[in-house]
Amino acid sequence: MSSIIQLLPDHVANQIAAGEVVQRPASVVKELLENAIDAKATDIKLIVKDAGKTLIQVIDNGIGMSVTDARLCFERHATSKIRHAEDLFDLHTKGFRGEALASIAAIAHVELKTKQDQEELGHHIIIEGSKFVSQEVAVLPKGTSFLVKNLFFNIPARRNFLKSETVEMKHIMDEFQRVALAHPSIYFTLIHNGSENYNLPSSNYRQRIVNILGGRTNEKLVPVSEDTEIVTISGFVGKPEYAKKSRSEQFFFVNDRFIKSGYLHHAIMSAYDGLLKEGNQPSYFLYLKVPPHTIDINIHPTKTEIKFDDEQALYAILRSSVKHSLGQFNVAPVLDFERDPNLDTPYAYKDKSSDVPLIQVDANFNPFLDEKPVKNNSNSYASSGNYAKKETAHSWESLYVDLRQDTKEVESLSFESEEVTGSFFESKEVEITPSRTYQIHKKYIVSSIKSGMLVIDQNKAHQRVLYEQFLSNITLKKASSQQLLFPLELHFTNEEMFLIQELIPSLENTGFIFDGIQKNSIHISGIPVSIQESEVSILLEELINGLQNNVPESNFCLNDGIAKTMAKSVAVKTGTYLTELEQENLVNALFACKDPNVSPFNKPTFITLSVEDLDKKFAL
Repeated sequence: MSSIIQLLPDHVANQIAAGEVVQRPASVVKELLENAIDAKATDIKLIVKDAGKTLIQVIDNGIGMSVTDARLCFERHATSKIRHAEDLFDLHTKGFRGEALASIAAIAHVELKTKQDQEELGHHIIIEGSKFVSQEVAVLPKGTSFLVKNLFFNIPARRNFLKSETVEMKHIMDEFQRVALAHPSIYFTLIHNGSENYNLPSSNYRQRIVNILGGRTNEKLVPVSEDTEIVTISGFVGKPEYAKKSRSEQFFFVNDRFIKSGYLHHAIMSAYDGLLKEGNQPSYFLYLKVPPHTIDINIHPTKTEIKFDDEQALYAILRSSVKHSLGQFNVAPVLDFERDPNLDTPYAYKDKSSDVPLIQVDANFNPFLDEKPVKNNSNSYASSGNYAKKETAHSWESLYVDLRQDTKEVESLSFESEEVTGSFFESKEVEITPSRTYQIHKKYIVSSIKSGMLVIDQNKAHQRVLYEQFLSNITLKKASSQQLLFPLELHFTNEEMFLIQELIPSLENTGFIFDGIQKNSIHISGIPVSIQESEVSILLEELINGLQNNVPESNFCLNDGIAKTMAKSVAVKTGTYLTELEQENLVNALFACKDPNVSPFNKPTFITLSVEDLDKKFAL
């Protein structure tokens, strides 16, 4: 039998490896930015077009590469970061596998321009799908420029699975933020489709956080600092009152590398125990320094998962340091058992004898003695203005002395009786119709029908009613607005403003009126009629949170997501008392909907209990 196992060609192997390393344009951005940092660059510029589908370019002023290194860097498992297997447990660089550039070159058109400082000329290399097209000498500035065009040009299936420009650009901004937050000393710039999204000069950690998330972030931050033999912790956590529904402002950095850890996140949440509302997430930007030999990074190609030698000790230290910071800056209540020295008795007083206090008593004082009458003369009235009565007032009966005591006239008068017996209309018995609906536990509405009764969930039913109203306003007609006496000014991060720009046309159809849109804030002068002014910021936060987790692909999906989020936020909550009229209006509006059976999130809005079902219950 002939042999059937054979070695794959290099370009096929590279395409297979690219499936793990390069998942989307954001993966290319991450690898190129980390390479620039490993090259000791102090100024890094990221240029993106069409969310990375057309162009991704990273320009740095690092040490550059020689002509040999420039050719060799595109080979698989070629790297300058490690030499031996033991180096995997003493990593001080971002990359170490030597797979990224080979994988990128296998699925895109790549141009590399690089020059070392001591060289007079640089080198320009062009690669298309792992094939070298050209290599020539060029006049270049110091540093390296990687230009990646037409990503997945030779794998159409992967290119078709890319999301919309909004989705892919959001992932690119996420990766850019993570790298920029980990290295505040480096000057970062992000340009998308010709417009500058981020311009982050060299600064400290706090200023870098403020530059990325907006100026209002500074007042939210509480510093954290702890130095132990196991780990050195620094960074900031957010005050509990600024907690959000989303987890977009939660960052862990271990040795300047962004990681994701549900275990460490639980330590932060336990430190905030009792300080957050249900469902809210705190913000934190924590930088952990640990010995490189105590962690294992080589677990996942994205390098965002790390194994620690002593996770339990790290959990306890992290939890206590965050809790200590919240208490130290009077964010959380703290019990202080230290005595106030001002209340202590001096030791010199221990030999002194106590003196009996002297009490003076007036023996002639009697509170029950009558007060002496005050003698007033006529002259004192005019001088002091005190007009006291000189004579005792007459009895009130003297006012009626001269009136006639004629009772007959009073008895002859007739008065209208309290009960009206006459009527302008014919008397008919008015039939009082009992209420058709009843509210139970401020959660369910019960309504009778011929076959039995309906039990309606008031929250889910109202969601269905509002969902169809909002969706109709967005797609068919523009809803009416209520003008605000004082416009609202809401502040957001750059990433949130990027999403709001996509939402504004649909939000305007629902009734929002935007007066001005700044870099990190928006001004709202009108809101939909069904929304309270106090609910606007909560509504937009939930809307942004929903879009960050699952950005829609098409315009219809975007409008549908907006309508669902607004309906969920505005709908009457469980525990709200409804009058009989409000109950009837809600029931009537529900069954006027196109699909009254389920809520916008496919939850049943009501159940039916027939008379037979009730009979079976009583027959048991």
